[in-house]
Parts: sequence; C-alpha cells; structure tokens
Amino acid sequence: MRWLTAVALVMAVSGCQSAYYGAMEKVGVHKRDILVDRVDDARDAQADAQEEFKSALQRLDEMLQLDGGEIEAQYTKLSDDYQASKSAAERVYDRIESIDDVAQDLFDEWRDELDEYSNDSLRRQSERSLRETERRYANLLQSMERAAATMNPVLEKLQDNVLYLKHNLNAAAVDAIRGEYRSLQADVAQLIEEMETAIAESDAFIEAMQEGRE
Repeated sequence: MRWLTAVALVMAVSGCQSAYYGAMEKVGVHKRDILVDRVDDARDAQADAQEEFKSALQRLDEMLQLDGGEIEAQYTKLSDDYQASKSAAERVYDRIESIDDVAQDLFDEWRDELDEYSNDSLRRQSERSLRETERRYANLLQSMERAAATMNPVLEKLQDNVLYLKHNLNAAAVDAIRGEYRSLQADVAQLIEEMETAIAESDAFIEAMQEGRE
C-alpha cells in the first residue's frame, strides 16, 4: 500500500503545481517568467551566503588575535556567524531546487508544444531555441551546484572550530585552532570565486531569457 500513498502524494503535489502555474498564467506570468524570477532569487541567496561566510571567517580571524578576556564574547559571535552561514547555505540549496523544478516543467511544456505546430519552419526555429535554452540552463545549473558544493567543507571546518571552542574557551584552545585558519581561508576564497562565477552565469541567463521576450 505504500506505493499507492507515494503515487497519491506525487499526484497531489503535481496538482498543486499545475494549479499554481494556472493561476500565475491568468495574471500573465508564465513558466519562463517564474524561472527567471527564481534564478534571480538564487543569485541573491548566493550573494548573501558569500557575505555570511566572509563574516564568519573575519570573526575567527579576530578571535585568533585575542589572548584571553574577550574570548567568550567572540566565541558567541562566531557561533552566531556559523549558524547564519549554515542557514544561508540551506537557502542556496532550496533556491537551486526550486529553479530546477520549474525549468524541467518549462522544457516539458515546450517540447510538447512543438507537436502542435503546423508550420515546419516555425517549429524548427522553436526547437532550436529550446535546445539553446536547455544548454544555457545546464551550464547555469552546473555552475550553481559547483558553487554550492564549496560551502560544505567551509561549514564542516567552522562547525569543528565552534564545537572545539565551546568546551575550551581559553587561549590554548584558540592557539590549537590557529593552524586550521589558513585552510579555512583557502576554502572561503574558493567558495567566493565559484559563487562569483555562478552569479555571473545567473546574470547572463536572465539577460538571455529576457531578450527572448523582446
């Protein structure tokens, strides 16, 4: 019976999605517009994530400069920065998933509509446009997923540092994690580079999609 429940759930989700698309189309917003909007949201989420990770790295750097008295206060701020970075990373993953949902729905609809053409020339032009859009989207998704993957090693190292310091709030503990800082710094630098690439890909994709509307 479990498979029946799964099928029912899929059908319910699909129905909700169809109802959502239908409601949006009634006000002139189509899947193409929704896709552009979600790519824009993902781009902003990535920019926010960059700032959160840079802030956490800066906080750790400041902590490494301390000798004693202010360590606990700085630890609390570092812990907050780690949690903010973790939440920012989750938003990035959520945005990427929401992009792929609507992209696949758009491409499925586009392919289905190719069979409705009576004019072969127009159908071929539309098919070429579909293939080009799919190619651009594949590059975008790959770039976003590659950038998102760079967040994991940074989060893991931040978590390790926060957990270690939580039970060892003293100068010796701060000194113990000093050697990890350069490794974390390199990871954050790679993260920022990949994020910048993904953001540039997002801008190019949005521009191409908007040009297609003109």
